[in-house]
Amino acid sequence: MSVESPASDGPGLTGSQKVAVVLMQIPPSSAASLMAQFSESEAQEIASEIVRLRRVSSSVADSVITEFHDYVSSGRRTARGGRNFAAGLLEASFGADKAAGLMDRVASSMAGKSFDFLEPMPSEQILALIDGELPQTMAMILAHLRPSKASAVLAGLDDAQASEVARCIATMGPVAPEAVTIVADVLKQRAGSAVSHGKPSENVGGIQPLVDIITRADTKTERTVLEGLEVLDAELAGDVRAQMLTFKDIVRLERRDIQRLLRGVSPAILGIALKGASGVVLETVRNNISDRNREILAFEMASAGPVRASQVEEAQAQIIRSLREETAAGTMVIRRAEDDHLVD
Repeated sequence: MSVESPASDGPGLTGSQKVAVVLMQIPPSSAASLMAQFSESEAQEIASEIVRLRRVSSSVADSVITEFHDYVSSGRRTARGGRNFAAGLLEASFGADKAAGLMDRVASSMAGKSFDFLEPMPSEQILALIDGELPQTMAMILAHLRPSKASAVLAGLDDAQASEVARCIATMGPVAPEAVTIVADVLKQRAGSAVSHGKPSENVGGIQPLVDIITRADTKTERTVLEGLEVLDAELAGDVRAQMLTFKDIVRLERRDIQRLLRGVSPAILGIALKGASGVVLETVRNNISDRNREILAFEMASAGPVRASQVEEAQAQIIRSLREETAAGTMVIRRAEDDHLVD
């Protein structure tokens, strides 16, 4: 990327880009001292912009540097940037070990840029572009997209294909920059787009990205993907289901299912699990147990006193394990937001 348009305030530049331009103009020792004043996340974002900008025209550099006028006196600013410059700044600011980790995160923060051209496309058009690709390739593409976009594409695949792609997403390791570039370029050529690409290097797969995708899909797609994944890899499917459910999901059960779930939980465990729970969860539980059990629960919660967070997590996990078994067996169903609508 090259910034060429002159303007008094740095045309179209974000705050992070302006800071990046400043650091690219001043002596490395001064730039390192300035970089050290930022938080790690801020430094990571600024380093990303340095990598992207690479070179900056003197007109834009002079515009941005005005607020740092004590550095302008040397005249025309040099235009250095790129990965090596960013890495050098981070190392001088945070040390070699931390700089290496930050640069890895810089690369991850740039993930998916090669596939940005897909985001405005309808899911049907993306499906046409990736038709015939291997499940592993489809998985890499979907893992780079926004979860809402990826879920719409996943829903358009046939059941067996969707299950296999879901498995590939969940088990995906780091993706080579060259592979990302090749696939992106091929898709751009198919789409008739101009080929312009960066070199992201990232680990975009895993269970959480898959969870992000399928929880945004419609209920039928979610059920189909999970059932297919169960056949392909039961343990992996269990891990995905576990991350999809949290203690607060109790409120999304039908009333009869809540009551049945709570009947299998001892008041002592339930009392600990409800420590720190939201008012909605607490009220839902109280409304679905008998008066006698409500009194016992109040006693258990009061007598337990302060408890460690790990104890609360374990108590909640016991309940969620039961819920997970029930939903896997199909004996309980978690309502989705889009399922809650009125019918005549």
